[in-house]
Amino acid sequence: CSAAPLAAADWPHWRGPQADGATAEPSGFNEGKWPVAPAWQTDTGDGASSPLVVGDRLYTLGNAGGKDTVFCLQTDTGEQLWTAQYDAPPYGRNAAGDKGLYRGPSSAPAYDPATGLLFTLGADGDLAAWNTRAAGANVWKQNLYSLYDPPARPKVGRSGQRDYGFTTAPLVYQQWLLVEVGGDAGNLMAFDKTTGKRVWASANRDPAGHSGGPVLMHVDGVACAAVMTHNELHVCRLDADRAGQTMAAYAWQTEFSNSIASPAVFENFVLITSAYNHGAICKLEIAEGTAKKVWESPHCSNVCTPVIHKGRVYWASQRMHCLDFATGEALWTGPANLGDAGSCIVAGDDRLVAWCDRGSLLLVETAERSAEEFKLLARHDLSMRGDVWPHAALSGGRLFLKDRTGLLRCLLVK
Repeated sequence: CSAAPLAAADWPHWRGPQADGATAEPSGFNEGKWPVAPAWQTDTGDGASSPLVVGDRLYTLGNAGGKDTVFCLQTDTGEQLWTAQYDAPPYGRNAAGDKGLYRGPSSAPAYDPATGLLFTLGADGDLAAWNTRAAGANVWKQNLYSLYDPPARPKVGRSGQRDYGFTTAPLVYQQWLLVEVGGDAGNLMAFDKTTGKRVWASANRDPAGHSGGPVLMHVDGVACAAVMTHNELHVCRLDADRAGQTMAAYAWQTEFSNSIASPAVFENFVLITSAYNHGAICKLEIAEGTAKKVWESPHCSNVCTPVIHKGRVYWASQRMHCLDFATGEALWTGPANLGDAGSCIVAGDDRLVAWCDRGSLLLVETAERSAEEFKLLARHDLSMRGDVWPHAALSGGRLFLKDRTGLLRCLLVK
């Protein structure tokens, strides 16, 4: 199959068109109803890798039968257009703890519209590029454990050791593919996206964190990547002559090495959050050499990366949350019935789509429409096989919903 150019309705990054959890596409809510209808479902192998949508193609990654498999599916029918495979274990070679909660790849793919390349990262460090314009032909592949020997994540505080292998999504920036590798060779590395050759490594040498992935931001006009390492929020410079140098850092170490939510960025501000020993969300103002705490609020997210939208902050973790971005004040929360797993999308009609727990799908008014109280518009409890760690995707009037066992469902919302 051939890759299509990016369209307004695409979901080419695991957090949407602009990698911020928001989309111009409406939720589908109309005249007091949310007409959610099942379209198709399929199995994509074990793993919490989130789906991407480009044109009428869906891409995701899973593990079964001793292989990682890249899937290209037709979005309207679920038809399998092509697959690409390589031998891979279901766990990373340093895996420790919680094996009953995860199996297979957790890292979401990354898509490059300039080349049509799809980049994947398996739990055991297999980093690869696939040509979506040539039925998934492999362009290059390398193993990060074999090349850079990143250590097992150390035990933190009172918790037992946890190492889930490689979890953070690669990120395309210009000619580079940014990947959190971790360890003495460098926490963040940049690879030439067309050849796989390493271009630079960050001065930061922390072990990798267990987060969703690096996030692009600009600090005083300088392009940077914000990364939750094992030890801190690391803001890494991406300007050509100083790439890899540290712009700013803020200490933030979470028990179990589980700062799972990615940083959320707006202008030169960053939100970081985790549960366990922190149990908080923190707003930081980033400048060269400094990361200043603006506020810290006793609300937290276990998995869901917060969405910053029109001066408010939203996420789903145990319950729906809405905070004032300027002050950290809680504007409203929903009932505590959603579990730890979750992702949250702000749709173009100012409504929140939340995918939670083991298959709870919610539609909620944003504070633009309900400023003082949580207002649930609809809830559908789907029968999934496991926790919904993968991020939901909204594209072309369809919701694509996956769980950690690889069960993938498509719902029509138009």
